[in-house]
Amino acid sequence: MTCTTKTRALAYSIIQQMNGIGVWQRDFLLNLFDLWLCLHGRYNFTHLGRYGEKNESTYRQNFAKPFDFYLLNFRLVQQHLSNDLIVAFDPSYITKSGKCTDGVGPFYSGSVGKVKWGMEASGLAAVDLQNKVAMHLDMVHTVDRHEDETLLQWSVADWVKK
Repeated sequence: MTCTTKTRALAYSIIQQMNGIGVWQRDFLLNLFDLWLCLHGRYNFTHLGRYGEKNESTYRQNFAKPFDFYLLNFRLVQQHLSNDLIVAFDPSYITKSGKCTDGVGPFYSGSVGKVKWGMEASGLAAVDLQNKVAMHLDMVHTVDRHEDETLLQWSVADWVKK
């Protein structure tokens, strides 16, 4: 079995268990997961349309529809990790120029060790202590955080809303 075949079979088995996913959305997601594994460079609608099976507007329209990636990742963790788990929190700095993007501002970059202009996202992962492996659960773009709350407090409040 090739990597894309294994990925497609795994994703298909999980998506089948999820409620509210139609045939069209399921097929779109399965093709998208294959494309993500093959695509080099930026993941944007232009490149998806150029290298994928659908056109650019189809990718835009389907990304506008809601899909619970957290549930997909959570089910993947349930199926493939042991019960000896902890949750890891990882804030990430993303370089971004300009001032029109929502959530852009001064954020601390750990790799540089200082505050830089860009965006910040908070990642959540399940860490399997027994098998020494981690799997991504969710990523939240840090937007509208109050100055009196820490990044961890803001992220937990956002995940609880889900």
